Amino acid sequence: MGDFFNAILSPLTVGEAWVMIGWHRLWTLLGIGGGWAWALSIVGLTVVVRIVLIPLFVKQIHASRRMQLIQPEMQKIQAKYKGKTDPESRQAMTQETMDLYKRTGTNPLSSCLPILLQSPFFFALFTVLNHLKAIAEGTWGAIGPIDATVAQEIESTNIFGAPFSSTFVGATDAPTKILTVVLIVLMSVTQFIIQRQLMRKNLPDSALDNPYMKQQTIILYLMPIFFALSGINFPIGVLIYWLTTNVWSFGQQFYVIRRMPAPGSAAERALHERQARKGKEVKVFTLPGLERDVPEATPQDAGPVNRQRQQPMSKKRAKRAGPSGGAATPPPADTPNP
Repeated sequence: MGDFFNAILSPLTVGEAWVMIGWHRLWTLLGIGGGWAWALSIVGLTVVVRIVLIPLFVKQIHASRRMQLIQPEMQKIQAKYKGKTDPESRQAMTQETMDLYKRTGTNPLSSCLPILLQSPFFFALFTVLNHLKAIAEGTWGAIGPIDATVAQEIESTNIFGAPFSSTFVGATDAPTKILTVVLIVLMSVTQFIIQRQLMRKNLPDSALDNPYMKQQTIILYLMPIFFALSGINFPIGVLIYWLTTNVWSFGQQFYVIRRMPAPGSAAERALHERQARKGKEVKVFTLPGLERDVPEATPQDAGPVNRQRQQPMSKKRAKRAGPSGGAATPPPADTPNP
């Protein structure tokens, strides 16, 4: 099974190996050598892979926004048939759900498909970095231009005194242990920040107070622990890849949340406020066949409306006042003021 999986990924792993070698040649021409050249080559390879995946990421964002927008209608359908288990009710619920998808042009699989298409790229990248030591020792075949000679060259270099194939578990020297701990901590912290940014800013208000959200909050704090426990078995090259991926994901997610926020989220309200503050048209993300009740955005820095305090008046003045409660009607010229 493993050989079959590696055979499928072979075109990607070979392509990514060539990209890594290309970056190394560039850094060498710029006068950067040794372990830093290979470390920056891993960073460059990660960036190239993420750039290639941007179209898939954009499709995933659009699909996710569509699915979030129809959630209120989905909840209405689920509430309508709650507790009904007879075949007629289940069929009617399925039919109404499919009609909602068709009317709004959404597809529940469209938000998952881009993620599945991204996976081979990441597995191939992991394969290249994780098998460097095996290639250098001759127990794994060459991956494109990375043969035993190149892999041995990579393994002979180090960064801060730690070889790229070293792991925290198998290390006996202090530089490797210190560097792996620093990378694992940075990897875990960035992963926590990414998930927290997504949950706090880019989720609809309806999703913030439910049992699912509570589960996600628990996962938010467990994920860094999981990364820390698994990271002690990762080679330094793989840790550099994961850290670079997290930094890229944070920046990409920050941009998306600011420019294409989820419908009904705090980020969307902030976007509308910025548009109103700059005098731009407030653009609301909608779907065909689905209306949205969006409150009008008001710039936060706009001062309070200047409302004049209504002065109290006597009964006689009240009688002279107009029906709208405005200024009192002045008395005739030959009538003295009271």
